[in-house]
Parts: sequence; C-alpha cells; structure tokens
Amino acid sequence: MSVSYLKLPDGKSLEVDEKGYLLNWRAWSPTVARAMAETDGVILGTDHWVVLKIFRDYFEQFEIEPPMRALVRLAREVMGDEKGNSRYLYQLFCEGPQTQGCRYAGLPRPVSCV
Repeated sequence: MSVSYLKLPDGKSLEVDEKGYLLNWRAWSPTVARAMAETDGVILGTDHWVVLKIFRDYFEQFEIEPPMRALVRLAREVMGDEKGNSRYLYQLFCEGPQTQGCRYAGLPRPVSCV
C-alpha cells in the first residue's frame, strides 16, 4: 500500500492511502472532510454533514461502515422519506455514498470496495 498525504489549510498533513482514505480515522475533523471534498470540487452542505455523522456514529458503534441498506434506513430516519433514499444519497456523493461518504467521514475504505 502506498501512502500519500492530505494537506490541510493550516499546513498540517495527514497520511492517506492511494485512494485518499485516512490511515487513522481518529485524526478526522470537519476540516479534514472539507479538504477532501475540496480536492473533488465538492462543497459540503447540511445534508452532507448529516450523512457524515451517520457514517461516523455507525462506525463508532459497529467498527464497520454502514452497509447501503442500513445507510438508507438511517438517512430516512434522520432526513425523512424525501431525502432518505439511495437516489438522493447518490446526488450528494456522486462517486457513491459508500466510497465517497466513507472517505469524507475519515473512515477506512469500505470492505465492499476493491
């Protein structure tokens, strides 16, 4: 595995893998999420933050990212039927809620991703 670095606005750098996932998920902060999103040309809005919180809370409880069905269910509980669906989650995270959402949440690469 090759290691690279994510440069933060304050000049600090964090180790990431070749796909841009943090190597130490505990080093995450909202600043880290913004820096990752910025490299993708994404501006994180309120709904992005809601989903990132879902990812982090689930990971802290189960030590794995939420599977897509669980993510949709949890998003529906928090954001309602209109936004709590896979179509909306893909609008928020165009590279995929699991891959891009996990990365922005500072979590390890999802086990379902090769």
